[in-house]
Amino acid sequence: MDIFLQQMINGLVLGSMYALVALGYTMVYGIVNLINFAHGEVLMVGALTSWSVTVWLGPLGLPGWLLLLIALLCAVVVCAVLNFTIEKIAYRPLRNAPRLAPLITAMGMSLLLQTLAMIIWKPNPKPYPILLPSEPYEIGGAVINTIQILILAVTAMTLAGLMYLVNKTKLGRAMRATAENPRVASLMGVKPDFVISATFVIGAALAALAGVMYAANYGTVQHDMGFLPGLKAFTAAVFGGIGNLAGAMVGGVLLGLIEALGSGYIGDFTGGILGSHYKDIFAFVVLIVILTLRPQGLLGERVADRA
Repeated sequence: MDIFLQQMINGLVLGSMYALVALGYTMVYGIVNLINFAHGEVLMVGALTSWSVTVWLGPLGLPGWLLLLIALLCAVVVCAVLNFTIEKIAYRPLRNAPRLAPLITAMGMSLLLQTLAMIIWKPNPKPYPILLPSEPYEIGGAVINTIQILILAVTAMTLAGLMYLVNKTKLGRAMRATAENPRVASLMGVKPDFVISATFVIGAALAALAGVMYAANYGTVQHDMGFLPGLKAFTAAVFGGIGNLAGAMVGGVLLGLIEALGSGYIGDFTGGILGSHYKDIFAFVVLIVILTLRPQGLLGERVADRA
Protein backbone atom coordinates (compact mmCIF):
# COMPACT_ATOMS: atom_id res chain seq x y z
CA MET A 1 0.00 0.00 0.00
CA ASP A 2 2.91 2.35 0.74
CA ILE A 3 4.33 1.71 -2.74
CA PHE A 4 0.94 2.35 -4.36
CA LEU A 5 0.49 5.65 -2.51
CA GLN A 6 4.03 6.74 -3.37
CA GLN A 7 3.47 5.96 -7.04
CA MET A 8 0.21 7.91 -6.94
CA ILE A 9 2.03 10.96 -5.57
CA ASN A 10 4.78 10.57 -8.17
CA GLY A 11 2.15 10.23 -10.88
CA LEU A 12 0.29 13.36 -9.80
CA VAL A 13 3.50 15.38 -9.78
CA LEU A 14 4.61 14.03 -13.16
CA GLY A 15 1.12 14.46 -14.60
CA SER A 16 0.97 18.06 -13.37
CA MET A 17 4.14 18.89 -15.32
CA TYR A 18 2.75 17.17 -18.42
CA ALA A 19 -0.47 19.14 -17.96
CA LEU A 20 1.35 22.49 -17.90
CA VAL A 21 2.99 21.72 -21.24
CA ALA A 22 -0.21 20.18 -22.68
CA LEU A 23 -2.10 23.39 -21.86
CA GLY A 24 0.29 25.27 -24.14
CA TYR A 25 -0.20 22.73 -26.94
CA THR A 26 -3.97 22.82 -26.65
CA MET A 27 -4.24 26.63 -26.54
CA VAL A 28 -2.24 27.05 -29.74
CA TYR A 29 -4.11 24.23 -31.47
CA GLY A 30 -7.46 25.63 -30.38
CA ILE A 31 -6.70 29.00 -32.00
CA VAL A 32 -4.77 28.17 -35.18
CA ASN A 33 -5.13 24.36 -35.54
CA LEU A 34 -1.34 23.99 -35.36
CA ILE A 35 0.62 21.35 -33.45
CA ASN A 36 3.65 23.32 -32.27
CA PHE A 37 6.19 20.51 -31.99
CA ALA A 38 8.82 23.06 -30.90
CA HIS A 39 6.91 23.54 -27.64
CA GLY A 40 9.04 20.96 -25.79
CA GLU A 41 12.16 22.86 -26.81
CA VAL A 42 10.68 26.05 -25.37
CA LEU A 43 10.43 24.14 -22.08
CA MET A 44 14.10 23.24 -22.44
CA VAL A 45 15.12 26.85 -23.10
CA GLY A 46 13.19 27.92 -20.00
CA ALA A 47 14.93 25.33 -17.84
CA LEU A 48 18.40 26.21 -19.15
CA THR A 49 17.73 29.95 -18.81
CA SER A 50 16.71 29.50 -15.19
CA TRP A 51 19.84 27.39 -14.59
CA SER A 52 22.02 30.17 -16.03
CA VAL A 53 20.33 32.75 -13.79
CA THR A 54 20.86 30.63 -10.68
CA VAL A 55 24.53 30.19 -11.58
CA TRP A 56 25.02 33.93 -12.16
CA LEU A 57 23.15 35.08 -9.07
CA GLY A 58 24.13 32.22 -6.77
CA PRO A 59 27.23 33.96 -5.33
CA LEU A 60 25.03 36.86 -4.13
CA GLY A 61 23.66 34.68 -1.34
CA LEU A 62 19.98 35.34 -2.09
CA PRO A 63 17.34 33.18 -0.36
CA GLY A 64 16.52 30.05 -2.37
CA TRP A 65 12.88 30.96 -2.94
CA LEU A 66 13.81 34.42 -4.21
CA LEU A 67 16.48 33.03 -6.52
CA LEU A 68 13.97 30.51 -7.89
CA LEU A 69 11.40 33.26 -8.45
CA ILE A 70 13.90 35.49 -10.28
CA ALA A 71 15.03 32.53 -12.41
CA LEU A 72 11.41 31.71 -13.24
CA LEU A 73 10.61 35.29 -14.26
CA CYS A 74 13.69 35.44 -16.49
CA ALA A 75 12.78 32.09 -18.06
CA VAL A 76 9.21 33.28 -18.75
CA VAL A 77 10.47 36.47 -20.43
CA VAL A 78 13.03 34.62 -22.59
CA CYS A 79 10.54 31.92 -23.62
CA ALA A 80 7.80 34.47 -24.36
CA VAL A 81 10.13 36.44 -26.65
CA LEU A 82 11.32 33.20 -28.27
CA ASN A 83 7.81 31.86 -28.96
CA PHE A 84 6.61 35.26 -30.20
CA THR A 85 9.53 35.32 -32.64
CA ILE A 86 8.90 31.74 -33.77
CA GLU A 87 5.23 32.51 -34.48
CA LYS A 88 6.05 35.69 -36.36
CA ILE A 89 8.90 34.30 -38.46
CA ALA A 90 8.13 30.61 -38.93
CA TYR A 91 4.36 30.11 -38.56
CA ARG A 92 2.63 33.34 -39.60
CA PRO A 93 3.83 33.24 -43.25
CA LEU A 94 2.44 29.67 -43.49
CA ARG A 95 -0.92 30.37 -41.84
CA ASN A 96 -2.87 29.82 -45.07
CA ALA A 97 -0.56 27.13 -46.45
CA PRO A 98 -1.46 23.42 -46.55
CA ARG A 99 -1.34 21.90 -43.06
CA LEU A 100 1.72 19.79 -43.82
CA ALA A 101 3.93 22.88 -44.32
CA PRO A 102 3.61 24.35 -40.78
CA LEU A 103 3.87 20.85 -39.31
CA ILE A 104 7.22 20.25 -41.02
CA THR A 105 8.31 23.77 -40.06
CA ALA A 106 7.50 23.03 -36.40
CA MET A 107 9.65 19.88 -36.51
CA GLY A 108 12.49 21.82 -38.13
CA MET A 109 12.20 24.55 -35.49
CA SER A 110 12.42 21.89 -32.78
CA LEU A 111 15.70 20.56 -34.19
CA LEU A 112 17.03 24.10 -34.68
CA LEU A 113 16.35 25.05 -31.06
CA GLN A 114 17.99 21.85 -29.81
CA THR A 115 21.09 22.56 -31.88
CA LEU A 116 21.30 26.21 -30.79
CA ALA A 117 20.88 25.19 -27.14
CA MET A 118 23.67 22.62 -27.54
CA ILE A 119 25.94 25.34 -28.93
CA ILE A 120 25.07 27.91 -26.26
CA TRP A 121 24.90 25.69 -23.17
CA LYS A 122 27.09 22.75 -24.36
CA PRO A 123 25.80 19.15 -24.57
CA ASN A 124 26.80 17.89 -21.13
CA PRO A 125 24.10 17.58 -18.41
CA LYS A 126 24.24 20.24 -15.69
CA PRO A 127 23.15 19.82 -12.05
CA TYR A 128 20.30 22.12 -11.06
CA PRO A 129 20.83 23.66 -7.61
CA ILE A 130 18.52 22.79 -4.70
CA LEU A 131 16.82 26.10 -3.91
CA LEU A 132 13.95 25.02 -1.64
CA PRO A 133 14.01 22.90 1.55
CA SER A 134 14.35 19.25 0.59
CA GLU A 135 13.10 17.66 3.81
CA PRO A 136 10.41 15.12 2.88
CA TYR A 137 6.93 15.09 4.41
CA GLU A 138 5.43 11.70 5.18
CA ILE A 139 1.84 10.94 4.13
CA GLY A 140 0.59 7.48 5.03
CA GLY A 141 3.99 5.89 4.50
CA ALA A 142 4.73 7.81 1.28
CA VAL A 143 6.89 10.92 1.06
CA ILE A 144 6.54 14.22 -0.77
CA ASN A 145 8.91 17.19 -0.76
CA THR A 146 8.45 20.95 -0.99
CA ILE A 147 9.06 21.27 -4.73
CA GLN A 148 6.50 18.53 -5.48
CA ILE A 149 3.89 20.27 -3.33
CA LEU A 150 4.70 23.50 -5.17
CA ILE A 151 4.27 21.79 -8.56
CA LEU A 152 0.81 20.50 -7.61
CA ALA A 153 -0.30 23.90 -6.24
CA VAL A 154 1.08 25.90 -9.17
CA THR A 155 -0.56 23.59 -11.73
CA ALA A 156 -3.97 23.87 -10.05
CA MET A 157 -3.71 27.69 -9.84
CA THR A 158 -2.52 27.90 -13.45
CA LEU A 159 -5.51 25.94 -14.75
CA ALA A 160 -7.90 28.09 -12.70
CA GLY A 161 -6.26 31.25 -14.05
CA LEU A 162 -6.44 30.05 -17.65
CA MET A 163 -10.09 29.06 -17.32
CA TYR A 164 -10.85 32.54 -15.96
CA LEU A 165 -8.80 34.18 -18.74
CA VAL A 166 -10.54 32.27 -21.54
CA ASN A 167 -14.09 32.46 -20.20
CA LYS A 168 -14.27 35.80 -18.34
CA THR A 169 -11.90 38.31 -19.95
CA LYS A 170 -11.92 40.41 -23.11
CA LEU A 171 -8.81 38.61 -24.40
CA GLY A 172 -10.48 35.26 -23.75
CA ARG A 173 -13.53 36.29 -25.77
CA ALA A 174 -11.23 37.40 -28.57
CA MET A 175 -9.46 34.02 -28.42
CA ARG A 176 -12.75 32.14 -28.68
CA ALA A 177 -13.91 34.34 -31.53
CA THR A 178 -10.65 33.88 -33.42
CA ALA A 179 -10.80 30.13 -32.90
CA GLU A 180 -14.35 30.10 -34.26
CA ASN A 181 -13.75 32.22 -37.37
CA PRO A 182 -10.79 34.60 -37.71
CA ARG A 183 -12.22 36.50 -40.68
CA VAL A 184 -15.56 37.21 -39.03
CA ALA A 185 -13.80 38.06 -35.74
CA SER A 186 -11.66 40.64 -37.57
CA LEU A 187 -14.82 42.26 -38.94
CA MET A 188 -16.07 42.61 -35.36
CA GLY A 189 -12.96 44.50 -34.24
CA VAL A 190 -10.81 41.59 -33.08
CA LYS A 191 -7.18 41.56 -34.23
CA PRO A 192 -6.42 37.90 -35.05
CA ASP A 193 -2.66 38.45 -35.35
CA PHE A 194 -2.53 39.98 -31.86
CA VAL A 195 -4.67 37.20 -30.39
CA ILE A 196 -2.55 34.47 -31.96
CA SER A 197 0.69 36.10 -30.78
CA ALA A 198 -0.76 36.46 -27.27
CA THR A 199 -1.69 32.77 -27.31
CA PHE A 200 1.87 31.80 -28.24
CA VAL A 201 3.24 34.04 -25.48
CA ILE A 202 0.91 32.48 -22.88
CA GLY A 203 1.89 29.00 -24.08
CA ALA A 204 5.57 29.93 -23.76
CA ALA A 205 5.03 31.11 -20.18
CA LEU A 206 3.42 27.76 -19.35
CA ALA A 207 6.33 25.89 -20.96
CA ALA A 208 8.86 27.99 -19.04
CA LEU A 209 7.02 27.30 -15.78
CA ALA A 210 6.97 23.58 -16.55
CA GLY A 211 10.68 23.64 -17.48
CA VAL A 212 11.73 25.27 -14.22
CA MET A 213 9.54 22.91 -12.18
CA TYR A 214 10.89 19.91 -14.13
CA ALA A 215 14.51 20.97 -13.59
CA ALA A 216 13.97 21.71 -9.88
CA ASN A 217 12.26 18.34 -9.37
CA TYR A 218 14.76 16.15 -11.23
CA GLY A 219 17.87 18.22 -10.49
CA THR A 220 19.43 18.23 -13.95
CA VAL A 221 19.18 20.15 -17.25
CA GLN A 222 20.53 19.59 -20.76
CA HIS A 223 19.87 20.59 -24.36
CA ASP A 224 17.65 17.63 -25.30
CA MET A 225 15.58 17.49 -22.11
CA GLY A 226 12.46 18.96 -23.73
CA PHE A 227 11.88 16.41 -26.49
CA LEU A 228 10.39 13.54 -24.50
CA PRO A 229 8.31 15.66 -22.06
CA GLY A 230 7.02 17.62 -25.06
CA LEU A 231 6.04 14.46 -26.89
CA LYS A 232 4.32 13.06 -23.81
CA ALA A 233 2.53 16.36 -23.19
CA PHE A 234 1.25 16.23 -26.76
CA THR A 235 0.03 12.70 -26.02
CA ALA A 236 -1.69 14.05 -22.89
CA ALA A 237 -3.36 16.81 -24.91
CA VAL A 238 -4.67 14.25 -27.43
CA PHE A 239 -5.67 11.94 -24.58
CA GLY A 240 -7.80 14.60 -22.89
CA GLY A 241 -9.08 16.20 -26.09
CA ILE A 242 -6.79 18.67 -27.82
CA GLY A 243 -8.26 22.17 -27.91
CA ASN A 244 -9.95 21.66 -24.52
CA LEU A 245 -8.20 23.20 -21.48
CA ALA A 246 -9.83 20.87 -18.94
CA GLY A 247 -9.09 17.95 -21.26
CA ALA A 248 -5.37 18.85 -21.37
CA MET A 249 -5.29 18.96 -17.58
CA VAL A 250 -7.13 15.65 -17.19
CA GLY A 251 -5.04 14.01 -19.90
CA GLY A 252 -1.76 15.15 -18.31
CA VAL A 253 -2.68 13.95 -14.83
CA LEU A 254 -4.03 10.61 -16.06
CA LEU A 255 -0.97 10.03 -18.24
CA GLY A 256 1.32 10.77 -15.29
CA LEU A 257 -0.60 8.33 -13.09
CA ILE A 258 -0.55 5.62 -15.76
CA GLU A 259 3.18 6.07 -16.29
CA ALA A 260 4.02 6.10 -12.56
CA LEU A 261 1.84 3.10 -11.69
CA GLY A 262 3.03 1.23 -14.75
CA SER A 263 6.70 1.79 -13.99
CA GLY A 264 6.12 0.74 -10.38
CA TYR A 265 4.42 -2.54 -11.19
CA ILE A 266 5.66 -3.50 -14.65
CA GLY A 267 8.32 -5.75 -13.12
CA ASP A 268 5.67 -7.70 -11.18
CA PHE A 269 3.39 -7.98 -14.22
CA THR A 270 6.15 -9.28 -16.51
CA GLY A 271 7.99 -11.48 -14.01
CA GLY A 272 11.02 -9.22 -13.97
CA ILE A 273 11.50 -9.23 -17.75
CA LEU A 274 10.75 -5.50 -18.03
CA GLY A 275 11.91 -2.90 -15.50
CA SER A 276 10.94 0.65 -14.60
CA HIS A 277 13.20 2.04 -17.36
CA TYR A 278 10.51 0.89 -19.82
CA LYS A 279 8.09 3.48 -18.41
CA ASP A 280 8.11 5.54 -21.61
CA ILE A 281 6.15 2.89 -23.50
CA PHE A 282 2.99 3.66 -21.53
CA ALA A 283 2.53 7.13 -23.01
CA PHE A 284 2.65 5.81 -26.55
CA VAL A 285 0.44 2.80 -25.81
CA VAL A 286 -2.13 5.26 -24.45
CA LEU A 287 -1.76 7.41 -27.58
CA ILE A 288 -2.35 4.42 -29.88
CA VAL A 289 -5.39 3.26 -27.91
CA ILE A 290 -6.96 6.73 -27.76
CA LEU A 291 -6.41 7.46 -31.45
CA THR A 292 -7.93 4.08 -32.29
CA LEU A 293 -10.96 4.11 -29.99
CA ARG A 294 -11.71 7.80 -29.40
CA PRO A 295 -9.69 10.10 -31.69
CA GLN A 296 -11.30 13.24 -30.25
CA GLY A 297 -10.01 12.43 -26.75
CA LEU A 298 -11.76 11.97 -23.43
CA LEU A 299 -13.32 15.45 -23.23
CA GLY A 300 -13.09 16.41 -26.90
CA GLU A 301 -16.13 16.79 -29.12
CA ARG A 302 -16.55 15.08 -32.43
CA VAL A 303 -16.46 17.72 -35.15
CA ALA A 304 -17.80 17.14 -38.65
CA ASP A 305 -15.89 18.57 -41.60
CA ARG A 306 -17.94 20.95 -43.72
CA ALA A 307 -17.93 20.62 -47.46
